[in-house]
Amino acid sequence: MATNVEPDALSGNKGENPRKSARLRALIEGPEMGFLMEAHDGLSAKIAQEAGFNAVWASGLSMSAALGVRDSNEASWTQVLEVLEFMADATTIPILMDGDTGYGNFNNVRRLVAKLCQRGIAGACIEDKLFPKTNSFIGHGQPLADMEEFCGKIKAGKDSQTDPDFVLVARVEALISGWGLDEALRRAHAYQEAGADAVLIHSKQTNAAEIMSFMREWDDSCPVVIVPTTYYGTPTDQFRAAGVNAVIWANHSVRASISAMRDAAKMIFEEESVVGLEDRIATVKDIFHLAGNAELKDAEDRYLPVDNEAPRAIVLAATRGSALGPLTEDRPKCMIEIQGQPLLRRLTRTLRQTGIRDVAVVRGYAKDAVDLPNLTYIDNDDYETTGEAASLATAMDRLTGDTVIAYGDIMFRRYILDALLDVEGDIVLAVDGMWRERTDRSESSGRDLVKCSRAFSPSFIEDDPVLFESIITDMKDADENTGEWIGIARLNARGSELIRAELEAMRSDGTLQSADLATLFARLAAGGNAPRVHYVAGHWLDVNDAFDLARARDFL
Repeated sequence: MATNVEPDALSGNKGENPRKSARLRALIEGPEMGFLMEAHDGLSAKIAQEAGFNAVWASGLSMSAALGVRDSNEASWTQVLEVLEFMADATTIPILMDGDTGYGNFNNVRRLVAKLCQRGIAGACIEDKLFPKTNSFIGHGQPLADMEEFCGKIKAGKDSQTDPDFVLVARVEALISGWGLDEALRRAHAYQEAGADAVLIHSKQTNAAEIMSFMREWDDSCPVVIVPTTYYGTPTDQFRAAGVNAVIWANHSVRASISAMRDAAKMIFEEESVVGLEDRIATVKDIFHLAGNAELKDAEDRYLPVDNEAPRAIVLAATRGSALGPLTEDRPKCMIEIQGQPLLRRLTRTLRQTGIRDVAVVRGYAKDAVDLPNLTYIDNDDYETTGEAASLATAMDRLTGDTVIAYGDIMFRRYILDALLDVEGDIVLAVDGMWRERTDRSESSGRDLVKCSRAFSPSFIEDDPVLFESIITDMKDADENTGEWIGIARLNARGSELIRAELEAMRSDGTLQSADLATLFARLAAGGNAPRVHYVAGHWLDVNDAFDLARARDFL
C-alpha cells in the first residue's frame, strides 16, 4: 500500500514550504515507492489530490483527449501550458508534466522548462522520439531520436531551470520501439549522465517481463519511473521489490470519465429524463465544493463592504454541550464538525446567504476554540452560572435595528430564514408547528415548547398574526396550539428596543442571570408586546447529543 504524506493546506502556490518541486523530488528519490495519478484539467487534478495522491501526472494523451484532438502534438505547447496553470492553481501537490519530445529541439526544451518553472510546475518528462510525437501504443517500431541529440535536450533543460529542485525525467522508448534491453540500458545511462534526475522506462507488453529485466540490470545510478498501463496485472509489490521508485497511473481518470459520460448521455437520450441518473452522479453542490465556492464566500465577507441596512445577527454559543461527552472536552458544541465543517460555520454561512454578513458570536466555554474568521466575538465569561438571556445581554450594544438572534447549535433550511425576514412584526419567532412528528424525543426537556394563539395546519396561511402566549414546561399541558421554538428570532428596530428594555428590567429585578430566551419572550407577552409566530414544518434541527449529531449528518 502506498505511503502518502499529507499535502500542505490549501494555500495557493506562492510561498509554499517546501516547494512543490522539492516534494516531487522527495517522492521520486525517497525510500518508499511513490505514486502519481493522471489528471488533465483543474477538476481532475483536485480529485487526485482529494483521493490522497501526493503528485499528479499531467498526461499528454489525456489533455489532448480532453481538448478533442489526437496525442500527436496537435495541441500546441502553449495550449498545454494554459491547462497546466489551471491545474497548478487548483491544487497544492506537485505536477509532473508529460512533455512529449520537448516540442522541438534543445531550444524549445529550454523555453519549455523556463516557462514551467515560472508557472510552478514541479517537473517535466521528455521522451526520446521524434517531433511531432506519436503515442507509444500506436503502431510498431517508431523511430527514436539520436541519443546524443537527446542528451543535448536534457542538458539544455537542466541549464534552463530557474527552480533548483525542478525534476527532469528522461523517458526511454527503446523497448516500445523494439530496440531491445541493451539499447534501453545504454540510453538510460547516457541520459542519467547528461543530467536527467530520473529515467522512465516504458513498455507496452501485457506483462512486466521487460521492466523486470531492466531493473535487474540497472545500477541504481538514478531513480526509475514506470507506467504500467498495459501490464497492470502485475502486483504492485513486485515493482516495489524490484526497486522501482515511482509508478504513474497514466490515463485512468480520463478513461473513467469517458465511460461515465457515455453512460449518462445514452441514458438521458433514451429516457428523455434525468430521473434515473440523479442519484448516481455527483451533485451540483459537489462541483461547488471542488471549485472552492466556500472560499470565495469567505473572501467576499472579508473584502466587500458591509451593507449597513442589512440585518445583523447575534449567535448565542456560550455553552459546552456536555451531553456530547468527549467531543466537547476542548471545544463547545458549536465547533463540532458536521461532515468536515464546524456547526457554527454552517450556521453563519446560512445567515450570509440571506445577506446577513455582520455576525457576532457570544462565546464562553473553551472560547479560544471558537475562532472562525470574519466574525465579531463577544465573551460571556460567566457562562457557567448564567443562561441565554445573560449571554444576549453581553451583546446589548448590537441590539439595534433589524437583528436576527439564533442559537449556535441549530441547522435549518435557508428558506426558513428568508421567510422569517419577510414576516411583519417587531419580534418574530420561528416555531415548528409539526414538532410532534419528531418522535425521537417524547419529553419536553431540552425543547422550547410554547403556546401560541392559534394552531398550525399544513394549509396554514398567515392572514391574521399568530402570537406567542406562554412557555410550556410540562408535556401534559401541550395541546393543538403548541409549537416548538426552533431557536431563531427576527427583530426590527422597535423589537430590538423592546428586547433591550426587557433585558435591563430583568437585570434590575435579579432574574437576568438564570433566564432563558423563552422566559424573555414570555415576559414581553405578559407585558403586552407578544412576539409574532411564524410557523414552519420541520426542516431544522438542534444538536444536543450524539443522536442529534447523527441526524445532522443526514440533514446535510
